[in-house]
Amino acid sequence: MSSTVTTVSLRGLLSREGRRNPYPFYAELHRNGPVCRLDGARDRFDLVVHGFDAVNKVLRDPTFRVVDTDQLDRRGVPWQHHDALRTLTSSMFFTDGPDGRRVRRLFGQVLTPQRVAALEPAIVRITDALLDRMAELGAGGEPVDFMSEFALPLPSNVIGELLGVPEQDRPWFPPRVRAFGAILDIGAAVWRDLRAADRAAVELTEYFTDLVARRRAQPRDDLISALVRAQGEGTELSEVELVSNLITMFNAGFVTTTHMIGNGLTLLLERPDAAAAVLGDPDRAAAVIEEILRYEAVVQFTIRWAAHDTELVGVPVAEGSRVLVLYGAANRDPNRFADPDTFDPARQHNQHTSFGGGLHYCLGAALSRHEGMVALPRLLRRFPRLALAGPPGERDKLMLRGYDSLPVTVT
Repeated sequence: MSSTVTTVSLRGLLSREGRRNPYPFYAELHRNGPVCRLDGARDRFDLVVHGFDAVNKVLRDPTFRVVDTDQLDRRGVPWQHHDALRTLTSSMFFTDGPDGRRVRRLFGQVLTPQRVAALEPAIVRITDALLDRMAELGAGGEPVDFMSEFALPLPSNVIGELLGVPEQDRPWFPPRVRAFGAILDIGAAVWRDLRAADRAAVELTEYFTDLVARRRAQPRDDLISALVRAQGEGTELSEVELVSNLITMFNAGFVTTTHMIGNGLTLLLERPDAAAAVLGDPDRAAAVIEEILRYEAVVQFTIRWAAHDTELVGVPVAEGSRVLVLYGAANRDPNRFADPDTFDPARQHNQHTSFGGGLHYCLGAALSRHEGMVALPRLLRRFPRLALAGPPGERDKLMLRGYDSLPVTVT
């Protein structure tokens, strides 16, 4: 079978047009099977995996590892000299094996369904306060930037409530989170952003180190206090691991939800029937949220490497191979989803890959869904004449795909 595997190039995906609209590129990939080869020297990856079943196989097979320090060392990347890379590789997001399982197990034990459910009053309170501000800013038909006034501050404040970040500190985070997140995309340009990401990592590390010390001295009913308490009870979690994971959890915990809400709003404004479904019963609203997640995955890809020789759907994979795993393409696989390029809020059995899978399945998936379930119906109910005030800004990233700005009118 290996002789029939198609070799493709990522040039189209990484072009300006490909980043703005990757879905035609994905459709072409699907016509060539679930896995294609790449020119490793030119594309910096050896395989691209895009079929739904193949993507799920990679995510659940421990042979395919995240980009950890072993892989960075193999590639000659001087990660030790960059604060941002040291922070990322110290977190569970970029750690496999026993260490990755140990840290994820601890965070999973304190990030309980009960703790997430207990956030609902805070989500409602924060949502309604932001809607009040939008009403004030948009009085008389003035345009309001939905991203900066609602989609960003809502999840930022919710993850702040969860972790225990004081409310007055939360506006400090977005520019640092953006700088940190910029290096997670693919393409040569990300390395130009590394210096800003390093500065952000230093500032975020100092902030969370201080906050951990304060919670250790005066515990509260928040996630940081629960983690500090677990440390004190003998749980194996170093201070570096604790702080690195708080940084990455805070960053991931609101940026992805920010763009889910922004992407979701544009889809609903274009489709009044879907908006009506959100305003209907909770089961229909839940289905709409799942279709938003499938149709416009905020995280379009992840990266893995093969720890030893293996095979994937019959394709030989050599040890050390770099594998680009396309969530966004798996979510548009015609072999898994009927009419995959159609937004269908009534879609059944909608098990998409937008939250990953296996060991690295998103710990905050339930919280992100819950925020969407609360926020979007309240938004549409409060502003039944909500409309775009102009063209949305461009979406030109594959990692954290979403709008920088989204002008709307509320009256």
